[in-house]
Amino acid sequence: MEAGPQHPIRVAVAGFGAVGRVVAQRLDDGIPGLALTAVSARNVAQAQARLAGFSAQIPVVPLERLAEHADVVVECLPAAVFLQVAEPTLRAGRTLMAISAGAILDYPQLRDLAAQHGGRIIVPTGALLGLDAVQAAAEGVIASVRMITRKPPRGLEGAPYLVERGITLNGLNAPKLLYTGPAREAVKGFPANVNVAAALSLAGIGPDRTTVEIWADPALDRNTHTITVESDSAQLTLTIANIPSEENPRTGKITALSVIAALRKLAAPLTIGT
Repeated sequence: MEAGPQHPIRVAVAGFGAVGRVVAQRLDDGIPGLALTAVSARNVAQAQARLAGFSAQIPVVPLERLAEHADVVVECLPAAVFLQVAEPTLRAGRTLMAISAGAILDYPQLRDLAAQHGGRIIVPTGALLGLDAVQAAAEGVIASVRMITRKPPRGLEGAPYLVERGITLNGLNAPKLLYTGPAREAVKGFPANVNVAAALSLAGIGPDRTTVEIWADPALDRNTHTITVESDSAQLTLTIANIPSEENPRTGKITALSVIAALRKLAAPLTIGT
């Protein structure tokens, strides 16, 4: 996948919500070596209206056909429809840039599918930090990885874990511990909230050994993640406080920017970081 002035990398965006729209707009504004070639959206008419202001004519196509229009498909979707774009993209030998890191845990067969067809899966850093350092530590021996996530209650509402247990966050006036346990179960219980836990586990010691705490904290107005890693090469303690997206409080604004940075790396003459 090489880019040049005459042959930019073609990028399609799957999902036109809080993350996808920002990524598509930035691509339309211009990133050297990259070109937006298609998008997919649940509300086709609304997406077409928003795309009317773009500098190029961009088609709105079904998820299953995005790979026909692109070298790289950026996935910004609810987990329930992830496979609708992931499988055809990898089967076509394209690159899938996935923000739904939790889905990579749910469907490990996608790695084999990518290998069989010459495809590739890229998981951007997203709303986390320090994944480069965790990956480096994993080349040695990591003893433990722990992540504590604290979010405003509105950013956790509707999570399956809470619905199944009848837990309500209405009127919460003090921090409340909602979950503690392995990352694998955290991702299942809070699929729209802790893709960061999945990404961390993929970078380090896996979803069953990575421990996660999830708190609802009414005093917060930002989504906060603290990572602690004990290894034979370094002790890491990292904290990030993300500003939630106005459109979707479950998602930090930095998520879209992380995707844009990862895309820029694909065509850049100089890249920084692992």
